[in-house]
Amino acid sequence: MNTLNRYIGWEVIKGAAFAALVLLALLNFFTFADELRDLGEGNYGLGSIFLYLTLTSPHSLYELIPSGALIGGLVVLGNMANNHELVAMQAAGVSRGRIVWAVLRAGIVISLISVVISEYVIPPAERAAQMLKATATRQQVASQTKYGVWIRDGNVYVNVREIENQERLGDIHIFEISPDGRPALAMHAARASFDRGIWKLEDIGLTRFDPAGNAAIAEHKEQEDWSSVLSPDMLDVFIVRPENLSAQDLAKYMAYQTENAQKSLAVEQAFWGRMVNPLITLAMLLLAIPFVFNARRDVSSGQRIVIGVTIGLGFYLTNRMVSHLGLVYEVNAPLTMVTPPLVVLFAALAAFRRRP
Repeated sequence: MNTLNRYIGWEVIKGAAFAALVLLALLNFFTFADELRDLGEGNYGLGSIFLYLTLTSPHSLYELIPSGALIGGLVVLGNMANNHELVAMQAAGVSRGRIVWAVLRAGIVISLISVVISEYVIPPAERAAQMLKATATRQQVASQTKYGVWIRDGNVYVNVREIENQERLGDIHIFEISPDGRPALAMHAARASFDRGIWKLEDIGLTRFDPAGNAAIAEHKEQEDWSSVLSPDMLDVFIVRPENLSAQDLAKYMAYQTENAQKSLAVEQAFWGRMVNPLITLAMLLLAIPFVFNARRDVSSGQRIVIGVTIGLGFYLTNRMVSHLGLVYEVNAPLTMVTPPLVVLFAALAAFRRRP
């Protein structure tokens, strides 16, 4: 019996992996075509595009795993049905429940792999991808450390320690170095806002250094315009995106917001999305089983693939629509994220009640 479980489980895992990788290749093809629009901008060449696609692939694969599990399950189990393997198993005394359990065991393995990808691969890969593209297209030296974001613009070095959003910054340090390597200017602004292509600095402390390095003049200004290569779209790479964080980081973020009397439905949705993703994979596999047991034996693999793609795409679009509506109407995040997979799960259980 263990041999049979391993056989079914391994075939389902291979089928799901192959289906997910095919979907990933298709998605990356369209992404590649889209990235070609930025080809030649700065240092963003073909090598950078392929590296960018490599770094963003883990997130894409993570989102495609449930659909891959559905398609792979339909094709693998369908082929077993067409080859009379499932009939032979049942004739040998193997119950449908035993076959379902073997499939679910494979689903658990697939779900564990998706958890590892989401927790340990996606966060650093996404940060590296966004940094790669931002640095290559704008030809600016930028990095993020525990002391905030550092950006170099010629002889000017900018350190931003608080990013409220793309157009609202706080605790900004600006350092200018003279051509001979001496400090020329040091500036600190408490706040900055972007307005009509110009940064408006507020509460400014300014220190100008004598070219000979013998004196420094300090002054204070309430407000000053500042023109820089630093732009809102450049800061986009440094803004924390909930969908790119691990469940652990999201939990810490939610705890921080609770302590500071803040609330973000986007963060809560991202957290619960991480929690229910394994359930989605299992529900998709469960949904594949009745289609195989209750369908005619002459159904081809191509027809099963069409069914899988249709259901997978429909679920993906429905899930995204429900999450966006949840944000718009401020619906409870757990309810918003759990409802679509539960619907699929109940649909799969209802299909099990049917007899061929």
